[in-house]
Amino acid sequence: MKEVFHIPATFDLPSRELRERLILAGIQELSAHGIQDFSVRRVATACGVSNAAPYKHFEDKTSFIAAIVSYVNKQWEACIPDVVQKYPDNLQKQLTEISVRYVHFLVENSHFRSILMLKDPTFDMHFSDLRHSLSATSQKLVAEYCNQVGMPPEVTAFKLYVVRSLIYGAALMFDNGEMTYNEENIDYVRQAISREFTLP
Repeated sequence: MKEVFHIPATFDLPSRELRERLILAGIQELSAHGIQDFSVRRVATACGVSNAAPYKHFEDKTSFIAAIVSYVNKQWEACIPDVVQKYPDNLQKQLTEISVRYVHFLVENSHFRSILMLKDPTFDMHFSDLRHSLSATSQKLVAEYCNQVGMPPEVTAFKLYVVRSLIYGAALMFDNGEMTYNEENIDYVRQAISREFTLP
């Protein structure tokens, strides 16, 4: 069942709070209609504000969608520091646990997945870096780890491909019920990712 935000109409909200409510309604709008049929008017209606209100916070539809992507990025970035701090001197453990945390993030925030999977040439022409920043941490850790253990660039690229495949594949399998979302199966994902970085 698709997760739905409940955004009651509220008037005279502080500007910052209204901006976030518009973004949350925008996430629901993107999930339901995608980029091509994204309607700022529907978002405004969902928030109980005038059709002009969103444009006080976002220059146009594209910048509104960019703000939504940035919001999702920040939710993910907030999950990372505690993992890094827990394993400050172990890049392999950091890489493994951040990857596992990302699986949790994807499964537990299903309303974000439509944002993560956005595909639109016009949007990407302007905001491709923003869209790909979610994977920047794992790419950086993979590169650092492979450099640390002396893996050549082609092996590094392969390892990154495998790790990302494990993350997205696991999230999809948990989401569609092919695997039960529990700690035992999460540990299988952890072992698979960890094993990849103990192999040459």
